[in-house]
Amino acid sequence: GKESTESFVAISKVISSALSKTDVPNGAIQLVTTRDAIAQLLAQDRYIDLVIPRGSNELVRYIKESTKIPVLGHADGLCAIYLTATADPQKAITAIVDAKTSYPAACNSVETLLVQDSALHTSFPGVASALIAKGVSLRCDPLSKAAALLNAAASTPPDSIQEATEADFHTEFLSLTLAVKTVSTLDEAIEHINTHGSHHTDSILTADAADAETFMNQVDSAGVYWNSSTRVADGMRYGFGTEVGISTNKIHARGPVGLEGLTIYKYKVRGDYQATAG
Repeated sequence: GKESTESFVAISKVISSALSKTDVPNGAIQLVTTRDAIAQLLAQDRYIDLVIPRGSNELVRYIKESTKIPVLGHADGLCAIYLTATADPQKAITAIVDAKTSYPAACNSVETLLVQDSALHTSFPGVASALIAKGVSLRCDPLSKAAALLNAAASTPPDSIQEATEADFHTEFLSLTLAVKTVSTLDEAIEHINTHGSHHTDSILTADAADAETFMNQVDSAGVYWNSSTRVADGMRYGFGTEVGISTNKIHARGPVGLEGLTIYKYKVRGDYQATAG
């Protein structure tokens, strides 16, 4: 955002100073401080190989729709966690609270909690109470709302458990708001995620290895997790070094991308006059 401009200026000066001591042209790395230049840059497909947008949904969509240059990125971070009846109740609380509250505005923050119906009165109440204690507002379908209210403490703020709308299940809140929906089967959870999600990162909390593998095989997302917070989706945590972006593209780099993930191939053939025939 605009509040980071001074930091970018300082970093640019450091890089420029370092380049002056090398054979790399000083103009190889440039800082653009105004949006007025974006349209011109996006038209330079002859000179620019890749665009990695980091910013709002609107910015990323605008860039994807306005250039012929390949774009590595994602417009949405609509992540979901599926809480099953076999999940460890205390560990589930830790993972879900982390996924929602450690950095609500992050693209890998959970936005939808899917709850198996048989977990509504076992592990879900503890999760709901822990989230509310952290200031999270729950947007619940009728079944999960009834379960949350039944087990809510007397001190629970009245607006912390609300009725969900259909729009809530495909909304990236980027705040301490979480949509909650009850599902009956694993297939229903997978269908919901593939229909409403953004193919970024989704997780299942379960003790059933077969269900976990089915989930990870059938959910069409760049990151699919078993018993983990969605916040783990990060290039540094993956061991890729500094993350340059997260991609939901279906070709080449996908998921968190480090510098190595941007490399392409050149095939050098040193032959002895080989031919394809004879």
